[in-house]
Amino acid sequence: MTGARRPGGVTLVAVLSWISGLLDIVGGTILLFQTSAAATVEQFGGASQLIASAIVTILIGAIVIAVAGGLLRGSAGARVVVTIFQVLSIASSIFLAIAYPAGAIGEYFSMLISVIVLALLWSGRANAFFRE
Repeated sequence: MTGARRPGGVTLVAVLSWISGLLDIVGGTILLFQTSAAATVEQFGGASQLIASAIVTILIGAIVIAVAGGLLRGSAGARVVVTIFQVLSIASSIFLAIAYPAGAIGEYFSMLISVIVLALLWSGRANAFFRE
């Protein structure tokens, strides 16, 4: 635990990380229910690719939610893990927005939150907090 006072941006990042993770879980879950939609399965190149994409998206969301609490304590490890998974979340959202255009609006929203999280997580004040 750091001795520095936690910046409001870090608290906001933890909350936004949680929201981002939740959106990934919801999006992945919705995608799982699309296995009976032939057009969606075809867009993913088959049911197994659709299911794999959905599961990966859900796992990314679950890990981000689990680690977001470490950000509040100033854990540098949590910061690195959240950064990695936010980047993976962005990549997954880009893929899903292209592969499943009907759900693209949600994916764009998820990407926006991830970008905001990364910007706040690596700001000057956040750097000072995690360095302490």
